[in-house]
Amino acid sequence: MKTSQETVGRNSTTITGFILLGFSDIPSLQHLFFSVFLVTYIGTLAGNFLIIVLTLADPALHTPKYFFLRNLSLLEMCYTSVNVPKTLGNLFSGDKAISFIGCAMKTYFSFFLGGSNSFLLVSMAYDRYVAICKPLHYPVVMNRKVSTGLAAGSWLSGLLTSFGHTSMIFTLPFYRSHEINHFFCDIPPVLKLACGDTSHSEMVVFIMAFFFVIFPFMLILMSYVCIISTILRMPSGEGRRKSFSTCSSHLIVVTLFYGSACIMYLKPNSSYSPNTDKFLSLFYTVITPMLNPIINSLRNKEVKAAFWRMVRKRRFH
Repeated sequence: MKTSQETVGRNSTTITGFILLGFSDIPSLQHLFFSVFLVTYIGTLAGNFLIIVLTLADPALHTPKYFFLRNLSLLEMCYTSVNVPKTLGNLFSGDKAISFIGCAMKTYFSFFLGGSNSFLLVSMAYDRYVAICKPLHYPVVMNRKVSTGLAAGSWLSGLLTSFGHTSMIFTLPFYRSHEINHFFCDIPPVLKLACGDTSHSEMVVFIMAFFFVIFPFMLILMSYVCIISTILRMPSGEGRRKSFSTCSSHLIVVTLFYGSACIMYLKPNSSYSPNTDKFLSLFYTVITPMLNPIINSLRNKEVKAAFWRMVRKRRFH
């Protein structure tokens, strides 16, 4: 399949655009995929936006815990908006073309927001560690300046490192093909199209995945070892139950995020399968951002109470 974005000359053609094959190998399900993507995208935006509004509007939620949750919701909205609208457009119109620059930009923002998400989950784990293991020092340790610094550091960690990473990948020569067997510009399928030796790039991708996935996950694991140890030493059963309850939502989000990221980016190249990777990618690009507001609202009494307070306030005004 040719595009007008390729220059003339079969053996020396430089790719200036790509074709996102997406789920074109199963044409009978195109309408189903469009419906699923659309419903989950709307649900993701609505649910995360509601959490942002609630945590801003209700004074009872003006705490570091909900400040981080608000940042997480904003990240999830941005992250899912990088690729899902383009995928919806491809499924609806059938036009699967994307420019070289557009592909690089989407890859950059995916890494930027995904990396920031990873380190924000570390900040949330630290917040829970201080709240449970050092409750008397919590107001001093987790003051506004510290909370803002941790959130800003999380955003900057992805912003500063993703540019070099993306530049390294998209300065590789792409001559062979312009068809990406994926529904967005993810790193493994893009690297499969690069010519020459890509082992150095693959190693850098692995190192970056370690920095953004394994290292933050180990920090979270260390925090929860201390948290669980403290909880188990609590004399009151009710106190243990409440402490576990405050951590459960964060633990579920951590498991979903790091589980899918580890499977996707830390598996050996020999196990690469385009179709398997596409369906795995659905999990962390579409499903997990949608589940975040559900996990953090249905399982959270404070958020539910804030929601009903807002409803009653609107009703009587």
